[in-house]
Amino acid sequence: MFDSLSDRLGGVFDKLRGRGALKEQDVRDAMREVRIALLEADVALPVVRRFIDQVTEQAVGQSVLRSVTPGQQVVKIVNDALVEMLGGAEASPLELAATPPVVILMVGLQGSGKTTTTAKLAKLLKEKQGKKAMMASLDVNRPAAQEQLAVLGEQVGVATLPIIPGQAPVDIATRALQSARLQAVDVLLLDTAGRLHVDQALMDEMKAVAAIASPKETLLVVGSLTGQDAVNGAQSFAGQVDLTGVVLTRMDGDARGGAALSMRAVTGKPIKFAGTGEKLDALEVFQPSRVAGRILGMGDIVSLVEKAAASIEAEEAERMAERMAKGQFDMNDLRSQLKQMQNMGGIGALAGMLPGMKKAKAAMAQSGMDDKVLLRMDAIIGSMTPKERARPELLNAKRKIRIANGSGVQVQDVNKLLKMHQEMERAMKQIKKMGGLKGLGALFGKGGLGAAMPGLGGPPAGGLPGLGGGGGAPDLSQFLKNK
Repeated sequence: MFDSLSDRLGGVFDKLRGRGALKEQDVRDAMREVRIALLEADVALPVVRRFIDQVTEQAVGQSVLRSVTPGQQVVKIVNDALVEMLGGAEASPLELAATPPVVILMVGLQGSGKTTTTAKLAKLLKEKQGKKAMMASLDVNRPAAQEQLAVLGEQVGVATLPIIPGQAPVDIATRALQSARLQAVDVLLLDTAGRLHVDQALMDEMKAVAAIASPKETLLVVGSLTGQDAVNGAQSFAGQVDLTGVVLTRMDGDARGGAALSMRAVTGKPIKFAGTGEKLDALEVFQPSRVAGRILGMGDIVSLVEKAAASIEAEEAERMAERMAKGQFDMNDLRSQLKQMQNMGGIGALAGMLPGMKKAKAAMAQSGMDDKVLLRMDAIIGSMTPKERARPELLNAKRKIRIANGSGVQVQDVNKLLKMHQEMERAMKQIKKMGGLKGLGALFGKGGLGAAMPGLGGPPAGGLPGLGGGGGAPDLSQFLKNK
């Protein structure tokens, strides 16, 4: 997400950082380029004007121009302004402090992903906050809309209100409230009908439902890919419905980012969640400071560590911890780490969260590198016998040819994988000599970093699982060459 905007801004700031001292005109020229970049990213014009005026006023101040690192100071000012534009330093949580069932009303135009987002949010509330959730579809216009929510409810393990054909939305909302109270539901999510465009009938229907349900949260679901149209639709809803927040969908496919950057300023309401993929767990709490960091190429290490903690199972983490402590690392361990990388979103997703990896990610894309590399490596390991995976030193020339033929690769690819394994095995033995895993263990464990290995807290000492660079993480550089 934000790739084109990030690339443009990165070029502007690289020029500023490369100069020892800055003149006022240098800053103004840079801000002119930032303005063009934001407009090309489809950010609303009034938002761009306000942003540029604010940044320029601070950036041409004497404290910046006389600073030891003026270029870095300008980047910091832009980062702070971006965070403010996106909603402030802290995320905006759902307001669930009320007598249950707490009602969340989902509104938005047709095609914005409202029904799927309702299911994603219910899953998140159930799994991350331990809430008993229930969903009800009030969409009597779109064919099979109610059935769709029922199917999604089964997939995420959340109850949905039984369908009674012919009922009006207000009647469905009344029945949903009664059912939720009887079943001691904590949170009731109401999925309202959408329209191809905003009309008065839609607004009247939503107001009638809101009067019955008294929602604690009214979330506007907006597809970020529609850019300025999303902003215009949000303005229409904000003018007539008492919104409490926004959910941006399809953020993973939004290279420009205009909707995200405009939405807070246009609606006056915080962006609470962002949809980052089609899977039902691809919904994240919107963190303005982290998003700003990604836009400016500063990475998002916190999200990366959280992904690692969520994707690594406690039992597997404990097994790996014991083996690493003994300096042991075979092909089964390597395969486990490769699977962790895939669970965390693959090479591209991880690279986008690491500081300074924008150019490396672009180079990977240009050379055709993708997550198929992980699949090829897994195929090579899968073509080995259990005995060979446990004792890679058994692999002679004849065995390597068999493995290469079985996995559809060249013998040199098998050799590269074995070399990677050898390097990691040496790293494990070095860790053992140094007296322990230290910060590496901080990434493992369920329910919090370091939970599987108490006393090993702190940031990762030498890298993240599956990312290369110390800590027993696989270095993919050799394997990726000539791919």
